[in-house]
Amino acid sequence: MSSRVEILNAGGYRSDGRTQYELRSLEIILGDSSRPRTINLHDSASNPHPNAPDGSAIVGHGLTVVSARVFGPREPLLRREAIHDRAKLSVQVAMLPFSGGMAGRRRGRGDKRLLELGAAIESTFESVVQTGLYPRSQIDIVVEIHQQDGGTLQAAINSVTLALTDAGVAMYDQVVAVSAGLHSTAVLLDLTHHEENDMPHLTVAVMPRSGKVTLLNMEARLHVTRFEAVFKIACEAVTVIRDEMNSVISKRTTSLVASISDSAGPRNLRAGNEMDE
Repeated sequence: MSSRVEILNAGGYRSDGRTQYELRSLEIILGDSSRPRTINLHDSASNPHPNAPDGSAIVGHGLTVVSARVFGPREPLLRREAIHDRAKLSVQVAMLPFSGGMAGRRRGRGDKRLLELGAAIESTFESVVQTGLYPRSQIDIVVEIHQQDGGTLQAAINSVTLALTDAGVAMYDQVVAVSAGLHSTAVLLDLTHHEENDMPHLTVAVMPRSGKVTLLNMEARLHVTRFEAVFKIACEAVTVIRDEMNSVISKRTTSLVASISDSAGPRNLRAGNEMDE
């Protein structure tokens, strides 16, 4: 009897109980509460920024958990690195010691795979962030991988979108990402690590309002007709994730407005009383 885990059984269910188009549970923490309390970020090897971030988010797609912190826009640390007509965008990706490591091993900051992830994220957002609004400035993005079970790139991109939103950085649109693969003739969405190892798959990042694709990362080859099927379903799934992200952003905005109103109320009342006197 084979011990191999079945990707998709005869009843149409995957090894984790999902149907082929079903996404994993999505957990989002936005803003102040997404900044780790149990980790000393100032001592982290991945944290070259001693100040608190301007925006932050943690995103969990199933067991995959990734955080993003945004520093800036601000004056570059080295003036010679400033670009006169736009902001310079940089992305660093690090793997926390307890994350489990890609391909079963730990990876340092200079690891090729982490550098590739950083480059993919940077190229994705360079055309999305309105860098022209922030000339001679710098926007640093620090991405940390906390846990991995497939879909690391999609979680990283979604966390960066939310962190940039939290920081108030102007973007032409959100960027939302999802992974998809092909098992025999069945398209599967939001793949686990086990599923990624078993089938050709891709990660697609889309600007939902325009439908513009900002990233298409393919692992293994797909025939053009099968690629079109996987790509189309992935782009449709992006809207589901976008709606979840927007719901969290809306709640965060409402909370901030209420907090500002509560803090301003007593001062306004005192000012009114003084004017009456």
